[in-house]
Amino acid sequence: MSISTFELKNSDFEKISRLVYEQCGIFLHEGKKELVRARLSKRLRAGGYKSFTDYYRYVTTNEGTEELISMIDSISTNLTSFFREESHFVRLRHILMSVLEKSGHQGSQNSFKIWSAGCSTGEEPYTLAITISEAVGQKHLEASILATDISTKVLRVAEAGIYAQDKTKGIAPPVLKKYFQVGTGKSEGYVRIKSDLKKMITFQRFNLMDNFHVQNTYDVIFCRNVMIYFDKKTQNVLVNKFYESLKSGGYFFVGHSESLTGLKHPFNYVEPSVYLK
Repeated sequence: MSISTFELKNSDFEKISRLVYEQCGIFLHEGKKELVRARLSKRLRAGGYKSFTDYYRYVTTNEGTEELISMIDSISTNLTSFFREESHFVRLRHILMSVLEKSGHQGSQNSFKIWSAGCSTGEEPYTLAITISEAVGQKHLEASILATDISTKVLRVAEAGIYAQDKTKGIAPPVLKKYFQVGTGKSEGYVRIKSDLKKMITFQRFNLMDNFHVQNTYDVIFCRNVMIYFDKKTQNVLVNKFYESLKSGGYFFVGHSESLTGLKHPFNYVEPSVYLK
């Protein structure tokens, strides 16, 4: 059976859309129907399902929990790159310099926690780690990064830390040499993140619709180009959960195409796509 033979009826699309929304907050409007059909047809073919009705029936059973995760993996869009929206990392460097200056005078803070929410294939948290390492240098700062995503598929890529070499084209040669190993032989054309950088990051599957169970924990939260997939109601709830998770004086970064305008929240505006608690 070819992939193109699977028909996605409106009734099945509505059920799948509702299920995805309930599970992870992603809002699939009518314009996403063809995307859903194309991506999930591969899952139907791989699992030997006869129809979308058949598939939906299975992923809503206890036995279908793993396939439900795979379904969400397939539907999630994961577009990212190293140093994407670079001005954010310039801002982060300024924040770090300020923290180091204050701790030097007061002997106070020696830890710094960042959450990369919706980390995709890992380019963002690795860029965060590079930015921290470059800013801190020989000074003492216990920095850690929690990198989460709902997709187990992208998390496997992120944890491996191996990328096609052309993904690093925009990285300055000294930085590339310092933090990446260039593959040779069978690994030619690929780079691997060096282990010292990887030690800063903990990768973990997390659904942003779940309870966060943390308050006043993070100095910085990056949740960029994620909330565009949610409706206003979900965005509102999520932004306020992020607010509670930040320490007082902590920073919240969203994507350049995103804004908190129209949402009810207590954040203070700093500059486009950057907010302060």
